[in-house]
Amino acid sequence: MPRGAHPEDARLFAPERVPSLRAAVADLSWLLGRGYPERAARKLVGDRYGLRRRAREAVARCAASDEAVARRRRRRVEGPLSGRPLRIDGFNVLITVEVALSGGVLLSGRDGWLRDLASVHGTYRTAQVTAAAAAAVATAVTDLSPGPVEVLLDAPVSNSGRVAAIFRQAAARAGLAAEVRTVEDPDARLVASSRDAVVATADTRILDAPVAVLDLAGRTVRSLALRSGVPRPWILDLGSDA
Repeated sequence: MPRGAHPEDARLFAPERVPSLRAAVADLSWLLGRGYPERAARKLVGDRYGLRRRAREAVARCAASDEAVARRRRRRVEGPLSGRPLRIDGFNVLITVEVALSGGVLLSGRDGWLRDLASVHGTYRTAQVTAAAAAAVATAVTDLSPGPVEVLLDAPVSNSGRVAAIFRQAAARAGLAAEVRTVEDPDARLVASSRDAVVATADTRILDAPVAVLDLAGRTVRSLALRSGVPRPWILDLGSDA
């Protein structure tokens, strides 16, 4: 699973293409808000704008109906957490930070969350940036002053145990007390979080559940951008009307 830029990204996401991509996001969001089936709406919009597969995926990840945007913003927590429990969608957050450190494209959508174009389908391999990404996440969490911290990783995904060990080491070095677990269905556990807990993820299925949510990946990436010696992240804003 590549973390850096795809060979087509410089062309697909060139500055001159951004206006049409934003228009595609707006059109798809409009259709979703009126009950059109997502698969059919994505094809309709992708065909209308003549988008390649990767650009279609970017548009889909940035689109959201007005209702979904409002709902997610109501439940969004910025920090500090002041002792509230924090549950972290481990792979979801980690991979976005890895992509940032590798120079890959990141997406800012209508709901304001930061996402990547990588995907995990049962297979994950650590990269040179994995330890640095985990360390950056641990530092960002420490700065939030949370209560109990739990990192959940998909047990069926390959190398989840290795990633758990990396997270534990990063947390220890940051002075963060965190329980890192590999579980069969982390999404279900995150959705079932208690009312006082905050969930860190960009997964829309969890964002649309009745839980408090935090864009930890976005917070981490933007804090990294302030450090000297760290490349500026490539953030493509497709949620803006400008």
